[in-house]
Amino acid sequence: MDNGKVWGFKPNANISLDSSSTIRGILGMLMDSRDHKEERPVIPLGHGDPSSFPIFRTSQVAEDAVAEALRSANFNSYSPSIGILPARRAVADYLSRDLPYKLSPDDVFLTIGCIQAIETTLAVLARPGANILLPRPGFPLYESRAAFSNLEIRHFDLLPENNWEVDLDAVEALADENTTAIVIINPGNPCGNVFKYEHLKKIAETAKKLGILIISDEVYGHLTFGSNPFVPMGVFGSIVPVITVGSISKRWIVPGWRIGWIVITDPKGVLKETKIVDCIKGCLNISTDPATFIQAAIPKILEKTKKDFFSNILAIVEESAEICYNEIKEIDCISCPHKPEGSMFLMAKINESLLEDIIDDMDFCFKLAKEESVIILPGTLVGLKNWLRITFALDQSSAREGMGRVKAFCKRHAKQLQ
Repeated sequence: MDNGKVWGFKPNANISLDSSSTIRGILGMLMDSRDHKEERPVIPLGHGDPSSFPIFRTSQVAEDAVAEALRSANFNSYSPSIGILPARRAVADYLSRDLPYKLSPDDVFLTIGCIQAIETTLAVLARPGANILLPRPGFPLYESRAAFSNLEIRHFDLLPENNWEVDLDAVEALADENTTAIVIINPGNPCGNVFKYEHLKKIAETAKKLGILIISDEVYGHLTFGSNPFVPMGVFGSIVPVITVGSISKRWIVPGWRIGWIVITDPKGVLKETKIVDCIKGCLNISTDPATFIQAAIPKILEKTKKDFFSNILAIVEESAEICYNEIKEIDCISCPHKPEGSMFLMAKINESLLEDIIDDMDFCFKLAKEESVIILPGTLVGLKNWLRITFALDQSSAREGMGRVKAFCKRHAKQLQ
């Protein structure tokens, strides 16, 4: 109120003003909480950006493709809202390698990273009264964007005792006539799991039974190093319509390049018939586009990157995952229910009863940051209180140093036996 004037504007109540409710917000708060007398470097075990470590660098092919596209001066204009045709064709060909049918460029829509793909997909599905099924634990952006779009959120559990498989009985119990979609993240963020073919097929059959589509988040696609190979959900597109969201951010270690996609895997044409595809186009018509010269580089990036680049990245990630997992086994108050097999994360449970002055996972992470300059994401942020999301997207020496500091912290705060 200004001199009695009542202003007519108010903030959108669907946008959270609480920094502690987002990954970026809480990681920033944890960084700020450190004891600045601490001279040791920060060990970031809470982020998902390996590019900050020199050991991770994108392929020479990718760098050259971007430089060539930029210097050509052929890609300085606006892009079509759905993306330039050569890039869409390249994404269709790239994803078709793992599918029993061939995708068309018309099935592909380019986005500003996977985040815009998620935002667009949820906006398209947000009809009045609709609800969406989200995994717990999961990637919290889905909750934020669903709330922003007035989509009701219903959580189903991933089962740690079953390698974080979907609780399909819970899914059936949650769904009703207003349920529009189920979100699957594979390979798993935050659990580091990789769904088996048989389980993915059961998910597809359950979705068909319920009359809902599947949103398959495959931003960590092919980043697997365990016994289970990566199987894209689009393999089951003939059973149920699938919208796949993904990007080059993680596999090529370039999250800042902001190029992703929405891909329709729907051989029976259900999503075209129900106007979902038209709605995606309409939504992209009123939003911005990825940088055109990055789009122009996509064909060479996807087609020319050599296998040894990927195998080298996987070897680094797998070794760091092994270090983190084995170090956790040496810490009495933390346990990891299943060895990670993919993505860049694992989930570990805190037994707070073994700690003297730790209330919960938030308290654990803030005190750890202050005392040890180690940043770990509290499990509360991804849906599981008194758990931790730990990244292994870092070099081996940092993984050892970070987990060593966690071990020292837990030993220092352990309850003393009477």
